[in-house]
Amino acid sequence: MDTSVIIVCAGNSTRMQGKNKILLPLGDKLVIGASMWAFQVCESVREIIIVGREQDIPEIKAEAERIGITKLAACVKGGATRQESVINGVRCISRDTEMVAVHDGARPLVKPEHIERAIRDAGIFGGAALGVPVKDTIKTVDDGLVTDTPPRSSLYITQTPQIFRRKLYFEGIDFALEHGLDFTDDCQLIEAIGGKIYMTVGDYTNIKITTPEDIKIAEVLMQC
Repeated sequence: MDTSVIIVCAGNSTRMQGKNKILLPLGDKLVIGASMWAFQVCESVREIIIVGREQDIPEIKAEAERIGITKLAACVKGGATRQESVINGVRCISRDTEMVAVHDGARPLVKPEHIERAIRDAGIFGGAALGVPVKDTIKTVDDGLVTDTPPRSSLYITQTPQIFRRKLYFEGIDFALEHGLDFTDDCQLIEAIGGKIYMTVGDYTNIKITTPEDIKIAEVLMQC
């Protein structure tokens, strides 16, 4: 299925000690380069749209050219929130694309085979997200006190990409805009209109680079 991928990397990297995490080196690529490459090699991916900070776009384009990213269709400036940033990217997708995938630019270790599996699942159910079962017991806490222990068997750590049929995703965006809703997770757009999301099981190596320690962890995982 023709899929347009929106890679979001417009954050300020506040926990990276002033460094922009997507422009840090990781192996023979930058973090954003590794993220782009995972989609570059996917047969189902038609185009890649980057949403980033305006000052980072020249370096992102240079990285794409250096490593041979041929599917990069556009680089656009992010918005004030993640949802606004994604919408800026959506405006750039091809008119006849079938699926829309949203991915965190700071998840450079996502595997192409998991991307393809999530695209296939989204084609069946309307939406799909990569995720993994939680390993630890989770507590809900209110004012410092434990209030509940949800059954671990039903809890998943949600990752990206999150992939949706184009029409369904646009309905979710329209609903959010109409009702003044701002979500931090794209699946919430579909959940808000009663759509179904399939949880495609990926693996635990699909980490999000958030702190300086995460780069070291990613470097180790790349060698496994």
